[in-house]
Amino acid sequence: MSFRVLCRRGGSPSATVARSLSKLSGNVAQPTQRRSYSFFTSSIKAGGLNSTSFQSRHMTFLTVTGIVAGFVAGGLAMTMKPEPLRCETPSSNIRTSQADSNLKRESGVTENSPIRLRMEAMIRERQKEIVEALEKVDGKKFLIDQWDRPDAGGGGGISCVLQDGNVFEKAGVNISIVYGKLPPAAVKNMRAHHKSLDLTVDSLDFFAAGLSMVLHPRNPMAPTVHLNYRYFETMNDDGTTKAWWFGGGTDLTPSYLFEEDAIHFHKSLKEACDRHDPAFYSRFKKWCDDYFYVKHRHETRGIGGIFFDDLEDREPEKLLAFSTDCLDSFLPGYLPIIEKRKDMPFTPEEKQWQQLRRGRYVEFNLIHDRGTAFGLNTPNARVESILMSLPLTASWQYMHSPEPGSREQRMLDVLKNPRQWV
Repeated sequence: MSFRVLCRRGGSPSATVARSLSKLSGNVAQPTQRRSYSFFTSSIKAGGLNSTSFQSRHMTFLTVTGIVAGFVAGGLAMTMKPEPLRCETPSSNIRTSQADSNLKRESGVTENSPIRLRMEAMIRERQKEIVEALEKVDGKKFLIDQWDRPDAGGGGGISCVLQDGNVFEKAGVNISIVYGKLPPAAVKNMRAHHKSLDLTVDSLDFFAAGLSMVLHPRNPMAPTVHLNYRYFETMNDDGTTKAWWFGGGTDLTPSYLFEEDAIHFHKSLKEACDRHDPAFYSRFKKWCDDYFYVKHRHETRGIGGIFFDDLEDREPEKLLAFSTDCLDSFLPGYLPIIEKRKDMPFTPEEKQWQQLRRGRYVEFNLIHDRGTAFGLNTPNARVESILMSLPLTASWQYMHSPEPGSREQRMLDVLKNPRQWV
């Protein structure tokens, strides 16, 4: 299979913007390095919350993922005040990154490898599988952009983006693998929910890996979909794990409601959850409805799915398996829907309704999504990756109100009163 590869010489636009943001705060941001990339030429074998508790719980998520918010777009929920933080560049991070690279090169990734390497291997493989499946649906190839962080602790990522496709107006499937050092402010806030952290240290080495995806189809009958699965750990100076947790979720945002699609999508997620804990689906479905809520519109962004964060209540191998199963539920959960809806006829009025609903999507991501806000204020942030989740086109209309009894009104009623689909 062939791929178009993005390769720019010198500083990237995202690095330029990041430097500009950093200058405003007195920081000097180092540009990320980019190079042409032969995509996937080798593979690695990989073995009910209330509002107050919800906000408190996400304070931790903010502090530990804010540093890497610019690298994985769309799923980094954060609640800390968006002030720029400087990431130190410790030699211990670089040593750990190099040691992990040597281990992968010499021994590969097996079931006995550290969880961070197994998570990395998993998201690399799933990115490949998702991109290949979506290319078959669309008929066009993704543009591939690899970026590195050699001067910021180590790691990097791959952004796969498709614009002006036959089926998808805009689609992005990104992964990031990041090594760095948490500043004192982040460590202080983390301790509230992670008692295992050493109270005598002011900064911590960390590792973060995640896969994030957003698809915006052309046809208004076909729903937008988003997912993000991530792993975070803090490390000792010798690279051994100090504390760790998982987060993630998948959610659907249709412009027009097809109940059979909603049921199928949620059923796929529930089956993945039930294989690990019968309580997971209802717990994480509620969490999803709570998080993806457009407060100023008094409606949810879409018809939900699942969302979880800070999971560390069982063995890491079990939570890695759970995250993998949830990610694996995406293709069987979404492909039948997009295949049914991508070629349906629609009117200009129905296309305009899709544009208005996309406007709501943009409002949530730019106003309420704490990952976007914090990421744009983080040194070394990849602005292009952060804003990948936004649709190519959207619209706003003054005082728009759908006709009573219309399909548009029915969709809006569901968004204002989330339903149980399975």
